[in-house]
Amino acid sequence: MNFFTFTKLGRTLLMLTAVTAVGLSGCGGDDNPNNNGGGAVPIDKWMKKNLDVPTDGSWCYGEGGEVYVDGVWKTLSSSEIQANCAKYGRLYTWEAAKSACQSIGKRLPTNAEWEALVKAAGGWETAGKKLKARSGWYNDGNGTDQYGFSALPGGNRTSDDHFGTAGNNGIWWTATENSDGNVYYRSMYYNYDIVYEDNYDKSYGFSARCIQD
Repeated sequence: MNFFTFTKLGRTLLMLTAVTAVGLSGCGGDDNPNNNGGGAVPIDKWMKKNLDVPTDGSWCYGEGGEVYVDGVWKTLSSSEIQANCAKYGRLYTWEAAKSACQSIGKRLPTNAEWEALVKAAGGWETAGKKLKARSGWYNDGNGTDQYGFSALPGGNRTSDDHFGTAGNNGIWWTATENSDGNVYYRSMYYNYDIVYEDNYDKSYGFSARCIQD
């Protein structure tokens, strides 16, 4: 059951309405993250899984708040919360995501670097299928994990301590702000092969993938 429904037509994602990693495979060719196709950062420079470095401004899914499950608000047990971190990594504010990546000698990828990765994986309309993990997505909405990126749906945290959509969608910060001071992100959904692009407020909790220069 979704708590937050993210919908998008074309490349415009409507935000937050209340209702609810790298072993390489694949072929060569210019449009392939394994060989830096299309100007993408080679996929072996990307983290193999969602970031899980504790820092101020980060949470395991359900930590310090409530999760909407099957139509009711629920407080998760400590074991459930820790299991979520082990599976999905942590959710970060934008500033916390930048800091956590820097603490391990890496950085958040820019919007352009995400764009290049998506292009190299076949383009935004189909790249999600190739980048999603082979298991872990709601209702068998798994991917082929063609390049070993193993994207998992860590959900999100709002600025008022509510959590939603783990299992249904994953949202990853980029390092790039837009002209309004919001930050670009990428998202994937169990029921679509698309990789969406949009921007949102820095205070929300999203997943992060770091890259190595």
